[in-house]
Amino acid sequence: MDWRDEGILLSMRPHGETSAIIEVMTAAHGRHMGVVRGGASRKLAAALQPGTGLTLEWRARLDDHIGSYTVEPLKSRAHLLADRLALAGLLSVCTLLHEALPEREPHPALWRKTLTLMDALGQEGWPAAYVRWELCLLEEIGFGLDLSSCAVTGATEGLVYVSPKTGRAVTAQGAGDWADRLLPLPEGLDGNGPLSAEAVVSGLRLTGFFLDRELRPVLHDRPLPEARSRLVDLLARPA
Repeated sequence: MDWRDEGILLSMRPHGETSAIIEVMTAAHGRHMGVVRGGASRKLAAALQPGTGLTLEWRARLDDHIGSYTVEPLKSRAHLLADRLALAGLLSVCTLLHEALPEREPHPALWRKTLTLMDALGQEGWPAAYVRWELCLLEEIGFGLDLSSCAVTGATEGLVYVSPKTGRAVTAQGAGDWADRLLPLPEGLDGNGPLSAEAVVSGLRLTGFFLDRELRPVLHDRPLPEARSRLVDLLARPA
């Protein structure tokens, strides 16, 4: 078995004295692991950091083997080490991809969204892109939110709540006496424009509710990864 692809490094751990096992999110092969011979060397270890873009060649005798990678660094994101908030965003992305995605299952839409977000980290407005990335992640794991129209009235404007049961948007009129049982929908989350700091934090509470519920079986009733909680805490702090 032999394939070539582009990927983003999610994690690396030593393997034996000189090798490393890496996990990558790839364009065409999903979340995929493999051994890098010499990956523990000073030269390669410096490049094998979370978020690094790589060109990859994977080989194995059989498809279900862990296989081995030949890697070439494509894009370094080491500059994010100096940006505490952006680094927290990067680590949250890497950890959620590891926890949420089945191994070796391609997710082309999520790959494109992840690549765009990685390139945006550290730039103005990237937290809004991060919240919308989590919406895409929910879609990919089978529980996309429907923020296009009200589940009760069919209206496409004035959407202010989300049903915790169905993930569908609801207007104030449609909510009626049930409003206190619904989740707030931050203004602008259903679009592509910038979000206020308050809307970002509210959006993360919304996506976090559904991520926590959907990933509980995968995480064996553990809470969402600490890396995500750290990002939310940083974003919620007063400027």
